[in-house]
Amino acid sequence: MRIAVIGGGPGGLTFAYLWKRRHPDAQVDLFEQNPEGATWGFGVVFSEQALEFLRADDPETVDAITPRMESWKNITLNLRGESVDIDGIGFSSIGRLELLTILQQRVRAAGVNARYDTTIASVDELGGYDLIVAADGLNSLVRRGFEREFGASVSHSTNKFAWYGTSKVFATLSQTFVKTALGAFNAHHYRYSPAMSTFLVECDAATWQAYGFEHKTIEQSQAICEEIFAGTLDGQPLVSNKSVWRNFPWIWNENWSHGNMVLIGDALHTAHFSIGSGTRLAIEDAIALTKALEAETELAAGLARYQAERKPIVQKLVTAARTSADWYEQFPEHMKLGLMDFAYSYITRSGRIADARLRAMSPEFMARYEAEKQTGGRT
Repeated sequence: MRIAVIGGGPGGLTFAYLWKRRHPDAQVDLFEQNPEGATWGFGVVFSEQALEFLRADDPETVDAITPRMESWKNITLNLRGESVDIDGIGFSSIGRLELLTILQQRVRAAGVNARYDTTIASVDELGGYDLIVAADGLNSLVRRGFEREFGASVSHSTNKFAWYGTSKVFATLSQTFVKTALGAFNAHHYRYSPAMSTFLVECDAATWQAYGFEHKTIEQSQAICEEIFAGTLDGQPLVSNKSVWRNFPWIWNENWSHGNMVLIGDALHTAHFSIGSGTRLAIEDAIALTKALEAETELAAGLARYQAERKPIVQKLVTAARTSADWYEQFPEHMKLGLMDFAYSYITRSGRIADARLRAMSPEFMARYEAEKQTGGRT
């Protein structure tokens, strides 16, 4: 089989590697528009549960990245100068470039023909391939070219966000909520290496407009964010890497394949960054596609199996992500709550965690929360 993979992100690299490793005689060509060793963004995060799921299907990948990851057991929320830890919520993080480098090395060792710095302008350029795997991200050429056939829909959240890095190293996955005279901001921050952290700044549309960010340069916006979060950053600067203001894009496709073309990762679906599952979903898509194709003798049957088996799983997670995003769309209102009520609202926002589960998962937090409820907030 001749396979073209468009996109050298985690999903595309994982599929190319898995297929070539399992089918050495196959021709697998990967096309990535960016040079090898280049990426945007900073760290990517995996929950403990996500790593367990990946380990069950692809232990080799988990074994390769785990030694390079930063890990912690708590989430820390900061509001009005107070902090609360939510225990038992384990996460690990790795730099996006470091993750890609590990996957690129494996692809090369497996014998995949990886062509970096190569842009595919039209699927017509790939006429000789049996299968085209579109792992080409949010602005997927394949999806945009066949929107009706894929049943594609694209919408955007109203909040604005900008993705920075910083040399300030944080102990846990943390969030800091700040009220200013012109509006409210939230920063998602966590370390992804011993010397660097992700620092994603978010605000609602009204705050964004009040600050005039529409007319600010990247450098001016960065300076404002550094000032707003000066206390959180302890004087450390933010680092920009294409750190423009964005609205989160919601992408969904009813049909996951068309002809010999199939979508994976962000080209297929997106899940809000507040649940940290985008990279995980892309890698799991690649694994699921590999298994489905191997389970069937005909390509069409394999692609149908991929959608039938994988779609319900993704729908469940995307639904939770939308519920989480809805909470963030209203976070300035949630900030009016007391610290513990705010934290409880935050940790239960996706609708997937009931009190009984939270007591088992985060006993220290729930003991503090329930004690405060019993005393009416009195200490």
